[in-house]
Amino acid sequence: MHRDGTAAAARQPNTGQDGTARGTAAAQDPGNDRSGAAGHEGPPGQEGAADLPDQQGAAHRPDRRRDAAAVAAEAPSARPPFLSVTIRTARDAVTATALYLRWLGYRGVRRADQRPPSGFGLAARGVVAQVDPAVRPASLRDVECLWLTAMTESADCLYFSLAGYADDARARADALGVPLFVLDLTGTPRPVNAPAETLAADGLGKRAP
Repeated sequence: MHRDGTAAAARQPNTGQDGTARGTAAAQDPGNDRSGAAGHEGPPGQEGAADLPDQQGAAHRPDRRRDAAAVAAEAPSARPPFLSVTIRTARDAVTATALYLRWLGYRGVRRADQRPPSGFGLAARGVVAQVDPAVRPASLRDVECLWLTAMTESADCLYFSLAGYADDARARADALGVPLFVLDLTGTPRPVNAPAETLAADGLGKRAP
């Protein structure tokens, strides 16, 4: 019994030394204590602390390009959409053209004092327009006559046709800068050359009389 007790007593200090060693190691390196790390989350290390402000700044930094696009998409249009009348008669074509001229920004739309060689004439401040409800395409002479009338009145001119334009008429209009529009049966004018496309997209803008 004494020999066994002595052996047990001799082994006890070894166990205490191991425990003391483990405790000392845990005190020096808290990361080795897995149970403590699971129960308590310590502050981030220096590397994590250095990265944290950048991550937070990236999360809260506004994307200016995206914000500008969103504002542009949500901004109200400069002009309301064009609302016309269905064309069933020549009078409807004239009414649709008058509405379109007002939508472009022309004021004081009325019947022109001088009737064109074909179709109907409209006038407003700074512009004369010809409405051609004929079933034939507008001719070169039609475009040139409208342009000469506008020159004598120091005004711009626009041509609206139900049947379109002859090839030489379109070429002459392009050379003279006359906007050409085709009226469809819904009463919505469709630009068919570059001057008309620019006017339809921008309206009168700063050129408004």
